[in-house]
Amino acid sequence: MSSAASPAPSGFFRRRVVDPLLNQLRQGLSPAKLALTVALGASFGLVPLLGVTTVLGTAVAVWLRLNVGALLLVSHLLSPIQIMLLLPLLRYGASLLGGPSGNQITLARVQYLLSHDWQAALQLFWRAEVGALLLWLLGAIPITLALYALLLPLFRRVERRQAEKAALEAE
Repeated sequence: MSSAASPAPSGFFRRRVVDPLLNQLRQGLSPAKLALTVALGASFGLVPLLGVTTVLGTAVAVWLRLNVGALLLVSHLLSPIQIMLLLPLLRYGASLLGGPSGNQITLARVQYLLSHDWQAALQLFWRAEVGALLLWLLGAIPITLALYALLLPLFRRVERRQAEKAALEAE
């Protein structure tokens, strides 16, 4: 191995992310479809509405004939980031659509309302949630396009390397 080559990912990340995605290439998923799968998975993994990631990702993957498992793997790996972005997106979404002020949407208030008064929680959050979804959509479109554009050449290069390796092993 040359010193210019970057080290391969190891451990958990290799077993749970890299290897399953590379297996998709080996099983005939084209680099374009795999790049789209990962890009959409990343976008759907950041939806500011808890509980819709799996349904949305599955529906779109089936509709576009992408690999459902790979898309959901990517989207669920982003769950920690989704949770970190949830309150800020709700605050900005509320400001965008004239809902409650940002200082009314705190973690303590969310926890209290969800455990004690569902109606008050719905009144507080419906505009904030719609605004958060609009903000997510505005961000998801360029993020998905950029990820697709970055990943497509990478997956094409990986596919070429795998084909070269298979050709060498066949000789």
